Amino acid sequence: MQKRSRWRGLVVLRRLLIGAICSIAAVALLSVHVHIFLSSKVPDFSDSYKLPTQHEIGFQRLSTERKWVQELAPPHLSKAPLPSRKLDGASGILDLDKLWKPPQNRDFVPCVDPGANYTSPAESQGYLLVHTNGGLNQMRAGICDMVAVARIINATLVIPELDKRSFWQDSSNFSDVFDEDHFISALAYDVKVIKKLPKELATAPRAVKHFRSWSGIDYYQNEIASMWADYQVIRAAKSDSRLANNNLLPDIQKLRCRACYEALRFAPQIEAMGKLLVDRMRSYGPYIALHLRYEKDMLAFSGCTHDLSPAEAEELRMIRENTAYWKVKGIDSREQRAKGYCPLTPKEVGIFLMALGYPSSTPIYIAAGEIYGGDSHMADLQSRYPILMSKEKLASIDELEPFANHASQMAALDYIVSVESDVFIPSYSGNMARAVEGHRRFLGHRKTISPDRKALVHLFDKIERGSLKEGKNLSNKIMELHRKRQGSPRKRKGPISGTKGMDRFRSEEAFYVNPIPDCLCHKEPPDMNTSIIIR
Repeated sequence: MQKRSRWRGLVVLRRLLIGAICSIAAVALLSVHVHIFLSSKVPDFSDSYKLPTQHEIGFQRLSTERKWVQELAPPHLSKAPLPSRKLDGASGILDLDKLWKPPQNRDFVPCVDPGANYTSPAESQGYLLVHTNGGLNQMRAGICDMVAVARIINATLVIPELDKRSFWQDSSNFSDVFDEDHFISALAYDVKVIKKLPKELATAPRAVKHFRSWSGIDYYQNEIASMWADYQVIRAAKSDSRLANNNLLPDIQKLRCRACYEALRFAPQIEAMGKLLVDRMRSYGPYIALHLRYEKDMLAFSGCTHDLSPAEAEELRMIRENTAYWKVKGIDSREQRAKGYCPLTPKEVGIFLMALGYPSSTPIYIAAGEIYGGDSHMADLQSRYPILMSKEKLASIDELEPFANHASQMAALDYIVSVESDVFIPSYSGNMARAVEGHRRFLGHRKTISPDRKALVHLFDKIERGSLKEGKNLSNKIMELHRKRQGSPRKRKGPISGTKGMDRFRSEEAFYVNPIPDCLCHKEPPDMNTSIIIR
């Protein structure tokens, strides 16, 4: 009987212990559930962690006491919950990754080393002086071509003189824009380059020559090199488009690429500022660099006045009339636009980006000078994409002061941010657009979307007439138009069929727009016997 009572006591005690353990477990589970539920809310960050508004950014820029402090990614970008990977856009459900994903590079890699029979520079026959012409990117291409010309005619190249008489009236010297010492040393095995013409040659016989546009090696070896018999110095009056795009010796083509992508670096102070702008832009996440060619000079030169007031159109016409070296004066703006010869307007760019599926939260860097008409023409784009940045918004006045009033140096900053962007989109296929596209191809075919302006204008006009609305239908049309216009590898385009003479050369795709097949080689997969072949 005593044993039975003891047994009953143990059973009761065990039940009490089990009940207590279960109660504790239930409380613990409830506590964890409540914690998880509360933690699932978006954190409420303090003001210092929030994305600055455009007004706040402008205040930071204009204040002499406050400096930009977001050197690294702001805490709100690293702590906030990741956004959904799907986007409900005009075209339905879009995968956000596709918007930023670069095209397949098909294992193309740079191959710019000279061939086995390439030798150091032959004995110099004389000195080549070069007067470059045009804006930054036109001068860049001309300088690289003149490196190749100096090699062809066995010349010592004197550091080129930058254009100080163009529309931009920039007083910069070569060393203000480019790394002069690196340029000389990087080309030492190709061409002898010196900073100044020797003093004893100041009065030596010299020829001023306009080299023929798009010329081949025979022209330079026969007609130009023969001038060494009478002259010690040859001065190239212009540098743009003086060398053929195609059918040159492989070593000459590779030299052009080495000059452009390896030797011709920007000056250290420009490189440093450009990197700083890239870092600050990346603090917002992946970004688009938009080369918005909507400056006064571009619109005046092209005669494009769509969406402008009569007063603005007249102002641009007068600029064109009074600029002597712009040969074409009477331009039909409607005809230009219908042919796709006009830059997209800021409003049209906004429609284009929305149709491609980029959300309104997309950070956009405006790579451009002063936009004609300012806020009045930017309002629609700004309302669609509030995070519109520029070098003037990303950097303080003091930081930009060394480069201010120097168009080439300011353009160099835009060039760096554009080359390094996740997506590059030019509103017009001008010199910078072509240069950046080629550089991005060389660096691994980074995503570059080239708007089909002629086709887009047709769609935009339908929107204005009310026969087409923004939405899924428009989005599908625009995405299909640009499916193969995103910078994927392809061979450089030749001349348009039926063209003759200079028009034939002019219709070719420029060498620096696409370095395939001369400077990018297709690397075979590892299981192949051959390692690298050129196609």
